[in-house]
Amino acid sequence: MVKESRELTKRIDRLEPLAQENKDLHQENSALKTENTDLKARIAELEAQLNSNSRNSSKPPSSDGYKKKPAFPRKNKGKQGGQQGHKGKTLRQVEHPDKTVKHKPGPCGCGHEFSDEELNVAETRQVFDLPRPKLEVTAHELLKGRCPQCGKWHKGIAPEGVNAPVQYGIGVKTLATLLNVDYRIPFKKLQILFCDLFGYAINESTVYSASRQCYKMLEPTEEMIKTGVVQSDAAHSDETGMRVAGELHWLHTASSMLYTYLFVHERRGRVALDSEKSVLNRIKGWLVHDCLSSYFRYNMRHAICGAHILRELEGLIENHQSKWAGIFKTFLMNVFEMPFEERIKRRSHIEDRFSRICTLGERAEPPPRKTPGKRGRYKRTKGRNLVERLIREKEAVLAFAFNKEVPFTNNLAERDIRPAKVKQKVSNCFRTLSGAEIYARIAGFVSTARKHDRNVFSELYTTFEGHNFITG
Repeated sequence: MVKESRELTKRIDRLEPLAQENKDLHQENSALKTENTDLKARIAELEAQLNSNSRNSSKPPSSDGYKKKPAFPRKNKGKQGGQQGHKGKTLRQVEHPDKTVKHKPGPCGCGHEFSDEELNVAETRQVFDLPRPKLEVTAHELLKGRCPQCGKWHKGIAPEGVNAPVQYGIGVKTLATLLNVDYRIPFKKLQILFCDLFGYAINESTVYSASRQCYKMLEPTEEMIKTGVVQSDAAHSDETGMRVAGELHWLHTASSMLYTYLFVHERRGRVALDSEKSVLNRIKGWLVHDCLSSYFRYNMRHAICGAHILRELEGLIENHQSKWAGIFKTFLMNVFEMPFEERIKRRSHIEDRFSRICTLGERAEPPPRKTPGKRGRYKRTKGRNLVERLIREKEAVLAFAFNKEVPFTNNLAERDIRPAKVKQKVSNCFRTLSGAEIYARIAGFVSTARKHDRNVFSELYTTFEGHNFITG
Protein backbone atom coordinates (compact mmCIF):
# COMPACT_ATOMS: atom_id res chain seq x y z
CA MET A 1 0.00 0.00 0.00
CA VAL A 2 2.82 2.32 0.93
CA LYS A 3 4.66 1.34 -2.22
CA GLU A 4 1.67 2.19 -4.40
CA SER A 5 1.32 5.52 -2.64
CA ARG A 6 4.94 6.32 -3.35
CA GLU A 7 4.53 5.42 -7.04
CA LEU A 8 1.46 7.67 -7.27
CA THR A 9 3.35 10.54 -5.66
CA LYS A 10 6.19 10.12 -8.16
CA ARG A 11 3.75 10.14 -11.05
CA ILE A 12 2.10 13.27 -9.73
CA ASP A 13 5.50 14.90 -9.36
CA ARG A 14 6.27 14.05 -12.98
CA LEU A 15 2.87 15.31 -14.18
CA GLU A 16 3.03 18.66 -12.41
CA PRO A 17 5.75 20.11 -14.73
CA LEU A 18 3.86 18.74 -17.72
CA ALA A 19 0.64 20.34 -16.50
CA GLN A 20 2.43 23.64 -15.96
CA GLU A 21 4.06 23.36 -19.38
CA ASN A 22 0.65 22.59 -20.92
CA LYS A 23 -0.82 25.61 -19.17
CA ASP A 24 2.01 27.83 -20.41
CA LEU A 25 1.55 26.51 -23.96
CA HIS A 26 -2.17 27.23 -23.79
CA GLN A 27 -1.48 30.78 -22.65
CA GLU A 28 1.17 31.24 -25.34
CA ASN A 29 -1.20 29.82 -27.97
CA SER A 30 -3.94 32.20 -26.85
CA ALA A 31 -1.54 35.15 -27.01
CA LEU A 32 -0.35 34.08 -30.47
CA LYS A 33 -3.95 33.79 -31.68
CA THR A 34 -4.68 37.29 -30.40
CA GLU A 35 -1.51 38.60 -32.00
CA ASN A 36 -2.35 36.82 -35.26
CA THR A 37 -5.82 38.38 -35.25
CA ASP A 38 -4.31 41.81 -34.62
CA LEU A 39 -1.75 41.33 -37.41
CA LYS A 40 -4.42 40.18 -39.85
CA ALA A 41 -6.51 43.23 -38.99
CA ARG A 42 -3.45 45.46 -39.42
CA ILE A 43 -2.61 43.87 -42.79
CA ALA A 44 -6.19 44.33 -43.94
CA GLU A 45 -6.08 47.94 -42.79
CA LEU A 46 -2.83 48.64 -44.66
CA GLU A 47 -4.10 46.88 -47.79
CA ALA A 48 -7.25 49.01 -47.61
CA GLN A 49 -5.09 52.13 -47.44
CA LEU A 50 -3.09 51.02 -50.49
CA ASN A 51 -6.26 50.24 -52.45
CA SER A 52 -8.19 53.31 -51.37
CA ASN A 53 -9.38 55.85 -53.93
CA SER A 54 -12.20 58.37 -54.25
CA ARG A 55 -14.73 55.60 -54.98
CA ASN A 56 -14.15 53.58 -51.80
CA SER A 57 -12.86 56.13 -49.26
CA SER A 58 -12.90 59.81 -48.36
CA LYS A 59 -9.91 60.57 -50.60
CA PRO A 60 -10.55 63.39 -53.08
CA PRO A 61 -11.03 62.61 -56.80
CA SER A 62 -7.83 64.54 -57.60
CA SER A 63 -5.83 61.75 -55.90
CA ASP A 64 -7.01 59.20 -58.48
CA GLY A 65 -4.94 60.68 -61.28
CA TYR A 66 -6.09 59.54 -64.73
CA LYS A 67 -7.86 56.45 -63.37
CA LYS A 68 -10.82 58.23 -61.81
CA LYS A 69 -14.32 57.21 -62.81
CA PRO A 70 -17.67 58.96 -62.35
CA ALA A 71 -19.49 58.23 -59.10
CA PHE A 72 -22.73 57.40 -60.93
CA PRO A 73 -21.84 55.95 -64.35
CA ARG A 74 -24.44 56.37 -67.09
CA LYS A 75 -26.18 53.12 -67.91
CA ASN A 76 -27.39 54.04 -71.38
CA LYS A 77 -24.74 55.54 -73.59
CA GLY A 78 -26.61 57.98 -75.76
CA LYS A 79 -25.52 60.20 -78.58
CA GLN A 80 -22.57 62.46 -77.79
CA GLY A 81 -22.90 66.22 -77.78
CA GLY A 82 -25.95 68.40 -77.18
CA GLN A 83 -29.19 66.48 -76.82
CA GLN A 84 -32.52 67.33 -78.43
CA GLY A 85 -34.22 70.20 -76.65
CA HIS A 86 -30.98 71.40 -75.04
CA LYS A 87 -30.67 75.18 -75.06
CA GLY A 88 -27.14 75.92 -76.14
CA LYS A 89 -25.10 79.01 -75.36
CA THR A 90 -23.51 79.52 -78.75
CA LEU A 91 -22.87 82.96 -80.21
CA ARG A 92 -25.89 84.70 -81.69
CA GLN A 93 -25.92 87.86 -83.73
CA VAL A 94 -26.79 91.01 -81.80
CA GLU A 95 -29.27 93.63 -82.98
CA HIS A 96 -27.02 96.60 -82.28
CA PRO A 97 -23.32 95.85 -82.95
CA ASP A 98 -20.67 98.23 -81.61
CA LYS A 99 -19.16 98.80 -85.04
CA THR A 100 -20.32 98.16 -88.59
CA VAL A 101 -18.02 97.82 -91.59
CA LYS A 102 -19.61 97.88 -95.06
CA HIS A 103 -18.03 95.85 -97.89
CA LYS A 104 -19.00 97.00 -101.39
CA PRO A 105 -18.77 94.79 -104.45
CA GLY A 106 -16.21 95.64 -107.08
CA PRO A 107 -17.11 97.26 -110.42
CA CYS A 108 -19.26 95.38 -112.89
CA GLY A 109 -17.69 93.66 -115.88
CA CYS A 110 -19.09 96.43 -118.07
CA GLY A 111 -17.22 99.02 -116.03
CA HIS A 112 -20.13 100.35 -113.95
CA GLU A 113 -19.27 101.24 -110.36
CA PHE A 114 -22.08 100.93 -107.79
CA SER A 115 -23.18 103.88 -105.70
CA ASP A 116 -24.49 103.55 -102.10
CA GLU A 117 -28.06 104.07 -103.26
CA GLU A 118 -27.86 101.09 -105.62
CA LEU A 119 -26.73 98.66 -102.89
CA ASN A 120 -28.55 96.87 -100.04
CA VAL A 121 -27.49 94.37 -97.42
CA ALA A 122 -27.29 90.82 -98.76
CA GLU A 123 -25.74 89.13 -95.71
CA THR A 124 -24.47 90.08 -92.24
CA ARG A 125 -21.58 88.43 -90.49
CA GLN A 126 -20.58 89.41 -86.97
CA VAL A 127 -17.21 88.91 -85.27
CA PHE A 128 -17.04 88.90 -81.46
CA ASP A 129 -13.58 90.03 -80.38
CA LEU A 130 -11.79 91.76 -77.55
CA PRO A 131 -10.40 95.24 -78.07
CA ARG A 132 -6.80 95.72 -77.09
CA PRO A 133 -7.00 96.05 -73.29
CA LYS A 134 -6.04 99.38 -71.76
CA LEU A 135 -6.74 101.29 -68.59
CA GLU A 136 -8.97 104.31 -69.04
CA VAL A 137 -7.49 107.29 -67.19
CA THR A 138 -9.93 109.94 -65.96
CA ALA A 139 -8.46 113.24 -64.74
CA HIS A 140 -10.47 115.04 -62.07
CA GLU A 141 -9.47 118.74 -62.12
CA LEU A 142 -10.52 120.56 -58.98
CA LEU A 143 -11.08 124.14 -60.10
CA LYS A 144 -10.74 127.11 -57.77
CA GLY A 145 -11.72 130.70 -57.99
CA ARG A 146 -11.83 133.93 -55.95
CA CYS A 147 -15.09 135.66 -55.25
CA PRO A 148 -14.99 139.18 -56.80
CA GLN A 149 -17.32 140.48 -54.07
CA CYS A 150 -15.71 139.30 -50.82
CA GLY A 151 -12.36 137.98 -52.05
CA LYS A 152 -12.90 134.51 -50.56
CA TRP A 153 -11.30 131.56 -52.41
CA HIS A 154 -13.44 128.53 -53.40
CA LYS A 155 -12.28 125.08 -54.58
CA GLY A 156 -14.17 122.23 -56.24
CA ILE A 157 -14.78 119.00 -54.31
CA ALA A 158 -13.47 115.67 -55.62
CA PRO A 159 -16.02 112.86 -56.16
CA GLU A 160 -16.43 110.34 -53.36
CA GLY A 161 -13.68 107.72 -53.47
CA VAL A 162 -11.20 109.92 -55.36
CA ASN A 163 -8.81 110.48 -52.47
CA ALA A 164 -5.31 110.58 -53.96
CA PRO A 165 -3.46 112.22 -56.83
CA VAL A 166 -3.10 108.78 -58.49
CA GLN A 167 -5.17 105.68 -57.71
CA TYR A 168 -7.00 102.73 -59.23
CA GLY A 169 -10.74 102.86 -59.79
CA ILE A 170 -13.60 100.53 -58.92
CA GLY A 171 -13.27 98.50 -62.12
CA VAL A 172 -9.65 97.59 -61.36
CA LYS A 173 -10.50 96.74 -57.74
CA THR A 174 -13.39 94.54 -58.87
CA LEU A 175 -11.31 92.65 -61.44
CA ALA A 176 -8.37 92.17 -59.06
CA THR A 177 -10.64 90.88 -56.26
CA LEU A 178 -12.49 88.53 -58.60
CA LEU A 179 -9.29 87.10 -60.09
CA ASN A 180 -7.64 86.65 -56.69
CA VAL A 181 -10.59 85.07 -54.87
CA ASP A 182 -12.74 83.27 -57.41
CA TYR A 183 -10.10 82.44 -60.02
CA ARG A 184 -7.43 81.72 -57.40
CA ILE A 185 -4.68 83.80 -59.03
CA PRO A 186 -1.92 84.65 -56.49
CA PHE A 187 -0.84 88.25 -55.85
CA LYS A 188 2.43 87.93 -57.79
CA LYS A 189 0.78 86.41 -60.86
CA LEU A 190 -1.91 89.10 -60.73
CA GLN A 191 0.85 91.68 -60.86
CA ILE A 192 2.35 90.00 -63.92
CA LEU A 193 -1.06 89.67 -65.61
CA PHE A 194 -1.87 93.37 -65.17
CA CYS A 195 1.54 94.29 -66.52
CA ASP A 196 1.04 92.07 -69.59
CA LEU A 197 -2.50 93.32 -70.30
CA PHE A 198 -2.42 96.97 -69.31
CA GLY A 199 1.24 97.88 -68.85
CA TYR A 200 0.78 98.60 -65.13
CA ALA A 201 2.12 96.21 -62.46
CA ILE A 202 -0.56 96.47 -59.79
CA ASN A 203 0.89 96.37 -56.28
CA GLU A 204 0.20 93.35 -54.05
CA SER A 205 -0.94 95.64 -51.23
CA THR A 206 -3.45 97.24 -53.62
CA VAL A 207 -5.05 93.87 -54.35
CA TYR A 208 -5.18 93.02 -50.64
CA SER A 209 -6.64 96.44 -49.76
CA ALA A 210 -9.31 96.03 -52.44
CA SER A 211 -10.25 92.58 -51.10
CA ARG A 212 -10.37 93.91 -47.55
CA GLN A 213 -12.58 96.81 -48.63
CA CYS A 214 -14.92 94.37 -50.40
CA TYR A 215 -14.94 92.17 -47.27
CA LYS A 216 -16.13 95.07 -45.06
CA MET A 217 -18.78 96.20 -47.54
CA LEU A 218 -20.18 92.66 -47.81
CA GLU A 219 -20.96 92.41 -44.08
CA PRO A 220 -24.71 93.22 -44.40
CA THR A 221 -24.97 90.97 -47.45
CA GLU A 222 -23.42 88.09 -45.51
CA GLU A 223 -26.10 88.48 -42.83
CA MET A 224 -28.72 88.19 -45.57
CA ILE A 225 -26.98 85.04 -46.89
CA LYS A 226 -26.96 83.47 -43.41
CA THR A 227 -30.68 84.17 -43.04
CA GLY A 228 -31.32 82.61 -46.45
CA VAL A 229 -29.49 79.42 -45.46
CA VAL A 230 -31.31 79.18 -42.12
CA GLN A 231 -34.75 79.62 -43.72
CA SER A 232 -34.20 77.05 -46.49
CA ASP A 233 -36.06 73.73 -46.47
CA ALA A 234 -32.81 71.77 -46.72
CA ALA A 235 -29.40 73.13 -45.79
CA HIS A 236 -26.07 71.41 -46.44
CA SER A 237 -23.00 71.47 -44.22
CA ASP A 238 -19.41 70.36 -44.64
CA GLU A 239 -15.89 71.31 -43.57
CA THR A 240 -12.34 70.95 -44.84
CA GLY A 241 -8.90 71.52 -43.37
CA MET A 242 -6.72 74.42 -44.48
CA ARG A 243 -3.39 75.92 -43.47
CA VAL A 244 -3.68 79.41 -41.98
CA ALA A 245 -0.61 81.21 -40.58
CA GLY A 246 1.22 77.87 -40.46
CA GLU A 247 -1.46 76.08 -38.40
CA LEU A 248 -4.40 73.82 -39.16
CA HIS A 249 -7.75 75.61 -39.41
CA TRP A 250 -11.10 74.53 -40.81
CA LEU A 251 -13.25 76.09 -43.51
CA HIS A 252 -16.92 75.42 -42.75
CA THR A 253 -19.84 75.83 -45.11
CA ALA A 254 -23.59 76.05 -44.62
CA SER A 255 -25.28 76.11 -48.02
CA SER A 256 -28.61 75.89 -49.76
CA MET A 257 -29.73 75.91 -53.38
CA LEU A 258 -29.55 79.74 -53.47
CA TYR A 259 -27.07 80.72 -50.75
CA THR A 260 -23.53 79.87 -49.68
CA TYR A 261 -22.10 80.83 -46.30
CA LEU A 262 -18.44 80.12 -45.49
CA PHE A 263 -16.48 80.76 -42.31
CA VAL A 264 -13.03 79.89 -40.94
CA HIS A 265 -12.42 78.51 -37.44
CA GLU A 266 -9.53 76.97 -35.50
CA ARG A 267 -11.61 73.90 -34.66
CA ARG A 268 -13.65 71.39 -36.61
CA GLY A 269 -16.32 70.09 -34.25
CA ARG A 270 -18.52 71.34 -31.45
CA VAL A 271 -16.48 74.44 -30.53
CA ALA A 272 -16.67 75.74 -34.10
CA LEU A 273 -20.32 74.83 -34.60
CA ASP A 274 -21.28 76.54 -31.31
CA SER A 275 -19.34 79.71 -32.13
CA GLU A 276 -20.98 82.99 -33.10
CA LYS A 277 -19.81 82.45 -36.69
CA SER A 278 -21.93 79.33 -37.09
CA VAL A 279 -25.61 79.28 -38.11
CA LEU A 280 -26.33 75.61 -37.31
CA ASN A 281 -28.00 76.43 -34.00
CA ARG A 282 -30.59 78.43 -35.96
CA ILE A 283 -31.50 75.81 -38.57
CA LYS A 284 -34.90 74.18 -37.99
CA GLY A 285 -35.39 72.31 -41.28
CA TRP A 286 -33.27 69.54 -42.80
CA LEU A 287 -29.49 69.48 -42.54
CA VAL A 288 -27.65 67.21 -45.01
CA HIS A 289 -24.14 66.26 -43.83
CA ASP A 290 -21.54 63.48 -43.77
CA CYS A 291 -22.46 62.12 -40.30
CA LEU A 292 -19.96 64.10 -38.20
CA SER A 293 -21.10 63.38 -34.63
CA SER A 294 -21.08 67.07 -33.64
CA TYR A 295 -23.99 67.78 -36.01
CA PHE A 296 -26.33 65.50 -34.09
CA ARG A 297 -26.21 67.79 -31.06
CA TYR A 298 -28.52 70.26 -32.79
CA ASN A 299 -32.30 70.17 -32.90
CA MET A 300 -32.95 69.83 -36.61
CA ARG A 301 -33.90 67.02 -38.98
CA HIS A 302 -30.78 65.15 -40.08
CA ALA A 303 -30.03 63.57 -43.47
CA ILE A 304 -26.80 61.65 -44.15
CA CYS A 305 -25.01 61.89 -47.49
CA GLY A 306 -25.64 58.74 -49.54
CA ALA A 307 -22.43 59.15 -51.54
CA HIS A 308 -20.33 58.83 -48.36
CA ILE A 309 -22.12 55.60 -47.46
CA LEU A 310 -21.64 54.20 -50.97
CA ARG A 311 -17.90 54.90 -50.80
CA GLU A 312 -17.59 53.10 -47.47
CA LEU A 313 -19.58 50.15 -48.78
CA GLU A 314 -17.38 50.01 -51.89
CA GLY A 315 -14.28 49.96 -49.68
CA LEU A 316 -15.65 46.99 -47.71
CA ILE A 317 -16.57 45.15 -50.92
CA GLU A 318 -13.15 45.65 -52.52
CA ASN A 319 -10.93 45.06 -49.49
CA HIS A 320 -12.88 42.65 -47.28
CA GLN A 321 -15.29 40.96 -49.70
CA SER A 322 -18.20 41.74 -47.33
CA LYS A 323 -21.34 40.16 -48.78
CA TRP A 324 -23.67 42.29 -46.70
CA ALA A 325 -21.99 45.47 -48.00
CA GLY A 326 -22.66 44.43 -51.62
CA ILE A 327 -26.29 43.65 -50.78
CA PHE A 328 -26.75 46.98 -49.00
CA LYS A 329 -25.14 48.92 -51.85
CA THR A 330 -27.52 47.33 -54.38
CA PHE A 331 -30.46 48.04 -52.06
CA LEU A 332 -29.48 51.70 -51.59
CA MET A 333 -29.01 52.31 -55.33
CA ASN A 334 -32.36 50.63 -56.07
CA VAL A 335 -34.10 52.95 -53.60
CA PHE A 336 -32.29 55.96 -55.11
CA GLU A 337 -33.41 55.07 -58.65
CA MET A 338 -36.97 54.26 -57.55
CA PRO A 339 -39.62 56.94 -58.35
CA PHE A 340 -40.61 58.96 -55.28
CA GLU A 341 -44.27 57.89 -55.37
CA GLU A 342 -43.23 54.22 -55.39
CA ARG A 343 -40.92 54.78 -52.42
CA ILE A 344 -43.83 56.19 -50.42
CA LYS A 345 -46.04 53.20 -51.30
CA ARG A 346 -43.30 50.72 -50.38
CA ARG A 347 -42.00 52.54 -47.31
CA SER A 348 -42.61 49.73 -44.81
CA HIS A 349 -40.93 47.23 -47.15
CA ILE A 350 -37.91 49.52 -47.67
CA GLU A 351 -37.47 50.10 -43.93
CA ASP A 352 -37.84 46.39 -43.18
CA ARG A 353 -35.32 45.47 -45.88
CA PHE A 354 -32.91 48.08 -44.47
CA SER A 355 -33.12 46.53 -40.99
CA ARG A 356 -32.70 42.96 -42.23
CA ILE A 357 -29.54 43.77 -44.20
CA CYS A 358 -28.12 45.63 -41.20
CA THR A 359 -28.82 42.59 -39.02
CA LEU A 360 -26.94 40.46 -41.55
CA GLY A 361 -24.03 42.91 -41.41
CA GLU A 362 -24.07 42.94 -37.61
CA ARG A 363 -23.68 39.16 -37.56
CA ALA A 364 -20.99 39.15 -40.24
CA GLU A 365 -18.73 41.84 -38.77
CA PRO A 366 -16.48 40.89 -35.83
CA PRO A 367 -17.69 42.23 -32.47
CA PRO A 368 -15.92 45.10 -30.67
CA ARG A 369 -12.76 43.86 -28.97
CA LYS A 370 -10.76 45.27 -26.09
CA THR A 371 -7.09 45.72 -26.93
CA PRO A 372 -5.00 44.08 -24.17
CA GLY A 373 -3.06 46.57 -22.09
CA LYS A 374 -4.74 49.60 -23.66
CA ARG A 375 -7.36 51.93 -22.24
CA GLY A 376 -10.21 53.56 -24.10
CA ARG A 377 -13.05 52.41 -26.30
CA TYR A 378 -13.32 48.92 -27.69
CA LYS A 379 -11.67 48.47 -31.08
CA ARG A 380 -14.05 48.13 -34.04
CA THR A 381 -13.45 47.33 -37.66
CA LYS A 382 -14.56 49.74 -40.38
CA GLY A 383 -17.38 47.38 -41.26
CA ARG A 384 -18.56 47.20 -37.65
CA ASN A 385 -18.44 50.99 -37.34
CA LEU A 386 -20.48 51.39 -40.52
CA VAL A 387 -23.18 48.85 -39.69
CA GLU A 388 -23.61 50.28 -36.18
CA ARG A 389 -23.93 53.78 -37.66
CA LEU A 390 -26.51 52.59 -40.20
CA ILE A 391 -28.60 51.00 -37.45
CA ARG A 392 -28.29 54.03 -35.19
CA GLU A 393 -29.04 56.63 -37.91
CA LYS A 394 -31.55 54.67 -39.99
CA GLU A 395 -33.97 57.61 -40.27
CA ALA A 396 -31.23 60.00 -41.40
CA VAL A 397 -29.87 57.53 -43.98
CA LEU A 398 -33.33 57.03 -45.53
CA ALA A 399 -34.34 60.71 -45.29
CA PHE A 400 -33.86 61.20 -49.04
CA ALA A 401 -36.24 58.33 -49.82
CA PHE A 402 -39.36 59.79 -48.23
CA ASN A 403 -38.79 63.57 -48.35
CA LYS A 404 -38.72 65.35 -51.71
CA GLU A 405 -36.76 68.32 -50.40
CA VAL A 406 -33.86 66.10 -49.24
CA PRO A 407 -31.26 65.15 -51.90
CA PHE A 408 -29.41 61.85 -51.95
CA THR A 409 -25.95 63.40 -51.55
CA ASN A 410 -24.24 66.31 -49.88
CA ASN A 411 -22.60 67.32 -53.15
CA LEU A 412 -23.95 70.87 -52.92
CA ALA A 413 -21.83 71.64 -49.84
CA GLU A 414 -18.84 69.78 -51.28
CA ARG A 415 -19.00 71.83 -54.50
CA ASP A 416 -19.21 75.04 -52.48
CA ILE A 417 -16.13 74.13 -50.45
CA ARG A 418 -14.01 72.58 -53.23
CA PRO A 419 -12.67 75.90 -54.68
CA ALA A 420 -10.81 76.49 -51.40
CA LYS A 421 -8.83 73.28 -51.98
CA VAL A 422 -7.91 74.45 -55.48
CA LYS A 423 -6.77 77.80 -54.08
CA GLN A 424 -4.61 76.04 -51.52
CA LYS A 425 -3.01 73.89 -54.20
CA VAL A 426 -2.08 77.09 -56.00
CA SER A 427 -1.04 79.23 -53.01
CA ASN A 428 -0.34 76.50 -50.39
CA CYS A 429 -1.79 78.44 -47.46
CA PHE A 430 -3.20 81.70 -46.15
CA ARG A 431 -0.57 83.84 -44.46
CA THR A 432 -2.98 85.34 -41.93
CA LEU A 433 -6.36 84.52 -40.39
CA SER A 434 -7.77 87.81 -41.68
CA GLY A 435 -6.74 86.83 -45.23
CA ALA A 436 -8.60 83.51 -44.87
CA GLU A 437 -11.69 85.30 -43.52
CA ILE A 438 -11.63 87.75 -46.43
CA TYR A 439 -11.48 84.86 -48.85
CA ALA A 440 -14.35 83.00 -47.13
CA ARG A 441 -16.78 85.92 -47.17
CA ILE A 442 -16.09 86.98 -50.77
CA ALA A 443 -16.10 83.36 -52.04
CA GLY A 444 -19.46 82.79 -50.33
CA PHE A 445 -20.86 85.91 -51.95
CA VAL A 446 -19.59 84.93 -55.41
CA SER A 447 -21.14 81.46 -55.06
CA THR A 448 -24.44 83.02 -53.94
CA ALA A 449 -24.45 85.41 -56.91
CA ARG A 450 -23.89 82.51 -59.32
CA LYS A 451 -26.69 80.51 -57.72
CA HIS A 452 -28.99 83.47 -58.42
CA ASP A 453 -27.72 83.50 -62.04
CA ARG A 454 -26.17 86.95 -61.62
CA ASN A 455 -23.15 88.43 -63.35
CA VAL A 456 -20.43 88.16 -60.69
CA PHE A 457 -18.34 91.08 -61.97
CA SER A 458 -21.37 93.38 -61.97
CA GLU A 459 -22.37 92.30 -58.46
CA LEU A 460 -18.87 92.92 -57.09
CA TYR A 461 -18.75 96.26 -58.89
CA THR A 462 -22.01 97.41 -57.29
CA THR A 463 -20.65 96.22 -53.93
CA PHE A 464 -17.68 98.56 -54.28
CA GLU A 465 -20.16 101.30 -55.17
CA GLY A 466 -21.86 100.72 -51.82
CA HIS A 467 -24.96 98.77 -52.88
CA ASN A 468 -26.13 95.55 -51.17
CA PHE A 469 -27.01 92.34 -52.98
CA ILE A 470 -30.76 92.18 -53.71
CA THR A 471 -32.49 88.86 -54.35
CA GLY A 472 -35.63 88.26 -56.37
